[in-house]
Order: sequence, then C-alpha cells, then structure tokens
Amino acid sequence: MEETIVAKIPLFEGMSPEEQDELRAMMTRTTLRRGETLFTEGEQGDRLYVLLTGKIKLGHTSADGRENLLAVLGPGEVVGELTLFDPGPRSTTATAVAPTDLLALEHGQLMNFIENHPALAKDMLRSLAQRLRRTNTALADLVFSDVPGRVAKALLDLADRFGANTEDGLHVPHDLTQEELAQLVGASRETVNKSLAEFVSRGWIRLEGRAVTLLDVERLRRRAR
Repeated sequence: MEETIVAKIPLFEGMSPEEQDELRAMMTRTTLRRGETLFTEGEQGDRLYVLLTGKIKLGHTSADGRENLLAVLGPGEVVGELTLFDPGPRSTTATAVAPTDLLALEHGQLMNFIENHPALAKDMLRSLAQRLRRTNTALADLVFSDVPGRVAKALLDLADRFGANTEDGLHVPHDLTQEELAQLVGASRETVNKSLAEFVSRGWIRLEGRAVTLLDVERLRRRAR
C-alpha cells in the first residue's frame, strides 16, 4: 500500500519504480491520533511528510489569536515541503483531524537524493506551483465570493478528495467540526451554519455530524460559481 501511494504522489510520480523504492527506504513512518499535532507554527522544520491514511489540517493563528484553517490534506498529499527548500520556522500548524499514518523524509536526505536524480527537482517545483495556485484561488474567493458560495465550493472540494458515491448521494467524511469548517471557509461559525441550513432546506445536502452527503451536486456547483 505504501509503495502504491508513493508512486501516485505528484512529487514522485515521474520517478522510476527503482528510484521510488530507493526514496521510500529513506523514509520513516509516523502515526498520529485525532487531535495530535504533527508540528507547530514557528518551530524549526527540516522534513516533509507524506500522508498514507487519515487527514491533516493546516492552520494559522493571527496576532490577535484568531485561527484560520488553510487546508485539509488527505492520503497521497504532502505536508511541510517548503522546509525542504528553505529550512526554517514552520508557517502553519499541522494537526490530525482523524487517525493518520505518514512517511517522513528529512531535508538532508532529499537534497542528497536530488543530486543524483536532478529531474525530481522539476517535479517538486511543479507541485509547489500547484499549491500556490490553489492558495491564490482561495484568496480570490475570500474577496469575490459570498459566504454561501465559499461554503458550496469547500464542500465540493472536500467531496472531490474524500467523497464516495452511495445510493443517497456523494458521502463526504470530512472529519471537521463546525468551527473548523467555518475556519476553512473564512467566515463565522454562525454564518456558515446559516448557509448549511439553507442548503439542507433546499434539499442539496444532508448533514451527518463530521460528514455530509451531497444530494444535488449540480446545484452546489452553480452556487459555488
């Protein structure tokens, strides 16, 4: 399973199976319980992590103590890759929102590997560019989209990565509390809950604790535009 996931990770998918095996041999395994912190904003970082199972939320705390949820990452995604190019303080806090297994790779090991496999550097730059593009899109949404539109878009994004088709609709076990979902959208919990209640009344979604079933994906997509 670990080898299959390593092969599908954008950072490493352009490598040969032999190179992927060599890189996997350098990695160590880490397990987190729900609510356990992987690293904290401001602490020194010298490694990246590849998610095998579970989910990690990336959060930032402002000077006045307010928390903002920047992203929720799942299996096959990478956490902490910026410190590989620029070792230094972490820019976010990474916390498990579900039981999570990860593989860790130290900065020095990867730099030595890249010296012998320089093509990997191009793949890493592409992955960083994709992350930056998603960040730019999220910033634009905060400026130009209303809260219901952002809620709809967040539900669709979570569904794309964590959803599974059922008889009732697209079931999405996002594992987020209502407060965390509000932080992800960049709005108050009350405003986000009002949007969710509206979607429920229209028959677009069904709320199920830390999960949601999307009953009318097309309507949500139109609302997210």
